[in-house]
Amino acid sequence: MTTRTAAQRRDEARAEFESFLAECPSRDILQTITGKWTCLVLASLADGSMRYNALARHIAGISPRMLTQTLRALERDGLISREVTMAVPVEVRYSLTELGSGLLGVVLQLKTWAETHVEAVRAARTSYQE
Repeated sequence: MTTRTAAQRRDEARAEFESFLAECPSRDILQTITGKWTCLVLASLADGSMRYNALARHIAGISPRMLTQTLRALERDGLISREVTMAVPVEVRYSLTELGSGLLGVVLQLKTWAETHVEAVRAARTSYQE
């Protein structure tokens, strides 16, 4: 049996994408996909493509800047696609990619869980503050 150093074990874990390691690139992805705006944008696109203004109306409380940043991050990570149609005015539509569709089930489960348990969480917060 071969003895491995801690550095070797970290290198092996990094090669396997161990999220608990600080250097693991999966942490960057987790940061993107766990944001509240990311979840709401992906859930909004569940039924098909949408234009920017339709997304902005659908997701109450999101600022134009935050919506733009979220859409760019999701497009960068391959979770949504941006389709530009040359018309007057130019039409831009966003839709889920295959990768984004694969994540959608998890996102919808999180959204459903949050909506189902909001009262229990509020009660826990209230009792914690007392």
